[in-house]
Amino acid sequence: MLAGLRRGFVDLPINFSLGYYWCSGFVLSSLILVQTITGIVLSFIYVATPAMSFNFVLGETIDSLFYWVVRYWHIWGVTLIFILMFVHMGRALYYSSYSKLGVWNVGFIAYLLLMVEAFLGYILPWHQMSYWAATVLTTIVQGLPIIGASLYSYVVGGFAVSNITLIRVFSVHVCLGFVIIGVLLLHVVYLHAVGTNNPLSSEWGYSDVVYFHSYLSTKDLLSLSGACFLTMVGIWLVPDLVVDPDGYIEADVLLTPASIKPEWYFLGYYAVIRAIESKVGGLVVVTSILFFFWVPTGNYSCVYSSTRQVTFWAVVVAFVTLICLGACHPEYPYLFICKALSLLMLGLVFVFKVFWVSGRA
Repeated sequence: MLAGLRRGFVDLPINFSLGYYWCSGFVLSSLILVQTITGIVLSFIYVATPAMSFNFVLGETIDSLFYWVVRYWHIWGVTLIFILMFVHMGRALYYSSYSKLGVWNVGFIAYLLLMVEAFLGYILPWHQMSYWAATVLTTIVQGLPIIGASLYSYVVGGFAVSNITLIRVFSVHVCLGFVIIGVLLLHVVYLHAVGTNNPLSSEWGYSDVVYFHSYLSTKDLLSLSGACFLTMVGIWLVPDLVVDPDGYIEADVLLTPASIKPEWYFLGYYAVIRAIESKVGGLVVVTSILFFFWVPTGNYSCVYSSTRQVTFWAVVVAFVTLICLGACHPEYPYLFICKALSLLMLGLVFVFKVFWVSGRA
């Protein structure tokens, strides 16, 4: 067993051209593990009832410095995880790592599970924005043809988001965290089985490989230290930077916020759904974008193709712009721009993943 661990994490041959972009996977895995630990600690003081969850979460974290630090690490950890996830997936798309089918498929499943996990965790504090965001987004399920009504009642446990919904969300949130860890372990197994990509797109050979330790392990530890340092700086200097002001107001089913919006890492998809008049149509566009992001093709590295580079960075700009517009009030011209960017991004992702399907770019 020790020999296998040494071969997989110490004497693992890697390409010498791997830079700090290839540290995002290790940092992501470490932060998700820490996120699971902080979530377990927070579950000790959580009560899944609308009348008590908000008071317990804020009350305990105000009275205890330990729980305060744990809670805000949990909040900042989600933000940092999704930043690194976007960097990790962007690097995989840029260097065509989706050609490694097992690694890419399992990694994309991990991304989808992380989105579900983050959304469920956002509901748990039961503040104004979390309650109304859950109410708005669950109605999308209700709009599905044929199975929409039945699926909605099963998800929320009744006619609307209520105490039953909170209990189900808490149970799934806790269990799904361990499922994600298992998926990440499978992701690492596939990665070590087929090897990682590299920025030079060079084939494996004895002249251009080095050992994982200490060539890349030192970069991993330095990157993780930097991520932890940034998180602690955010917690101590600007803890509320990533918290919506409505996060300090208990949920009121009779008072709708002026602008309902999810966390920033969902704003891009939220902007697309909000811009399309039909809920089902918006869901179809988002699903299509995710599908084209996922679908593996025979494309190779785009670093030597200026056309693919322009297409890639156009997708990045469109996605970041949608995130910014998702935080704006739903009115003209924001909705029109979101709709145009949604269709543009769908076309760009299609072009990026489907064109150049054979040979090296």
